[in-house]
Amino acid sequence: MIRVTSTTGTTPPVDPQAKAIARLTKTAKQFEGVFVQQLFKAMRDTVPQDGLTSGGAGEDMFTGMLDQNLSDKLPQQWKHGPAEAMVAHFRAQVTAQADSSPTPVDFRR
Repeated sequence: MIRVTSTTGTTPPVDPQAKAIARLTKTAKQFEGVFVQQLFKAMRDTVPQDGLTSGGAGEDMFTGMLDQNLSDKLPQQWKHGPAEAMVAHFRAQVTAQADSSPTPVDFRR
């Protein structure tokens, strides 16, 4: 006979510092992607749009999608990008805040 038991309340405790650093890293990576996308947009704005090679709205849509894809892929190629610098800069502040925040109490015991 198979007996099924509840697994609620059996999750291991989460280190607040590790959770805070993971959130910081995720946010820094998102910022890095937005930064690269804005960089590509600024570079494309310097290219003249008039002439025979202007593609109109279709070209604008394609280059926008290309820039989005490149902004997702390019930061993954960087060994030491802006995200790593931001994480290194804000790590001490984030871990200090994680240490000072109250830990949740489990009342199910």
